[in-house]
Amino acid sequence: MKFEQLQKDMMEAMKARDKVRKDALSALVSAAKKAAIDQGCRDNISEEIVERILLKEMKSVKEQIDTCPDSRADLKQEYQARLDIFQEYAPKMMSAEEIEAFIMEKFADIAAQKNKGMIMKNVMPELKGKADGSVISQVVAKLCQ
Repeated sequence: MKFEQLQKDMMEAMKARDKVRKDALSALVSAAKKAAIDQGCRDNISEEIVERILLKEMKSVKEQIDTCPDSRADLKQEYQARLDIFQEYAPKMMSAEEIEAFIMEKFADIAAQKNKGMIMKNVMPELKGKADGSVISQVVAKLCQ
């Protein structure tokens, strides 16, 4: 996801007076800017930074949905709307079958040892941002049985 596209979409949401969408995109834009400043590349915000921030924000919103009390349906609905907007911009995640095929192709020798810690240590850096960590963990656990 290009940073410029994110900003353009935020401006369109402002013009359309879509407060929920504007707030969600604004949060992404400001978090991406902050991350870029922290890395020392203030003017040239890479797609990698935007994707990393997007995944981080999605994880945060999912946690908010999970911890929100059932009595606060209005808050849950707001968090869900934000998550839906974030998912429009999120990179496509690998499925469990794709993860298993990737591990068996690239890390067959390590997978043969059936050492979950060793497999996770080698696989996670390769799949970071491409697959959900919990799905990777489930696939590795299945392979280690």
